[in-house]
Amino acid sequence: MKILVVLPRFPFPLEKGDKLRAYHQIRTLAADNEVYLFAATHTAVSDADIEQMRRYCKAIKVVRLSRLYGLLRVVRNFFGSRSLQIGYWDARKAKQALRQYERQVCPDVVYSQMVRTMKYVSASPYPKVMDFQDALSMNLERRMMNRRGLAYFALHYEFKMLRSAEYNAFGIFDALTIISEPDSEAIPQRKDSVIHIIPNGVDFDYFKPIDNPKKYDVVFCGNMQYKPNINAARFLVLDIMPLVWQRYPEARVLIAGATPTAAVRQLAGARVDVSGSVDDIRPCYASSRLFVAPMRIGSGLQNKLLEAMAMGIPCITTPIANASLAATPGTHLLQGQDAPQLAQAIITLLGDQALCQRLAASATAFVHERFSWESAGRQLQQVLQQAIETHAHNERIELEDE
Repeated sequence: MKILVVLPRFPFPLEKGDKLRAYHQIRTLAADNEVYLFAATHTAVSDADIEQMRRYCKAIKVVRLSRLYGLLRVVRNFFGSRSLQIGYWDARKAKQALRQYERQVCPDVVYSQMVRTMKYVSASPYPKVMDFQDALSMNLERRMMNRRGLAYFALHYEFKMLRSAEYNAFGIFDALTIISEPDSEAIPQRKDSVIHIIPNGVDFDYFKPIDNPKKYDVVFCGNMQYKPNINAARFLVLDIMPLVWQRYPEARVLIAGATPTAAVRQLAGARVDVSGSVDDIRPCYASSRLFVAPMRIGSGLQNKLLEAMAMGIPCITTPIANASLAATPGTHLLQGQDAPQLAQAIITLLGDQALCQRLAASATAFVHERFSWESAGRQLQQVLQQAIETHAHNERIELEDE
């Protein structure tokens, strides 16, 4: 197949979940197909990053978008009762460039990521597949639950607009994909519609156990500009760890990940380190006895949990994060609903090395069995092929009706 991949960000470097998913999907699809990449971006893309993707792409087209015009389109969409983030990416420059690129490539199928790209590809005459990635509307709904005033109003507005956009996607695309069953269930599906579940994976050659000295007792990793990760980091340090420190006063915490906000940097102290961006996240995982992902908001499958489990780090998380992972509490990880439960789980594991070893071994086997990028890539290739056949079938019916 000749596949045109359309993204709202350039997929390298891999500091965000959507970029990680896009990168590995392109990598696996490139083994048996010709992949052409189109990326709209509000940030500069280095030559080195482009070279990383040339290993898998026959050609690459990058369109740099203006942040200022993006913000102006956000205002326009607000007064037009449309999604703000779709407005931020909705640039005529990108749509015109994509039309021209399509004519050059003549793809068998167009594969776009997230509702942010709907405006780009909606008019494409080719078979179209969109990856929701996760249920963005559910993400917004969870984030607005504990907000008040203007913040609640803004989040509630965007929740309604995204929910509408997700529903409209069924009338635009020949097939739709998403990261997990809970995310699929959160999308307002049309009658008899199907969203194909394409999970994320783990690069097992990269994320594997490392025998490192344990400088920390607890680590949490992620993009520290992402609201659910900011919320989780603050919850860990301000609510959970004070309960742990009553039993283990010397316990040390590492918050690791790209672009920490001021709210995250302020968590640093005598027992808490905030690393900021690191070239290699693996030593951060391996330097800690436990990995804790106390997610209270957000959606999708947590790559950080997959990576920690693949590296043999005992994990603790919440029901929200485990819903998409579907690990068995007590077998693959420990789970807690609130600060006291999560603190008790940390205390339990810090005092029980045998349990840590059992959980780590079971978790590593679990992710190896269920979360392979190569397996997910084969599933995605089947969806793309089916979309081509569905598109051709629908075109034949339209011709017959005429």
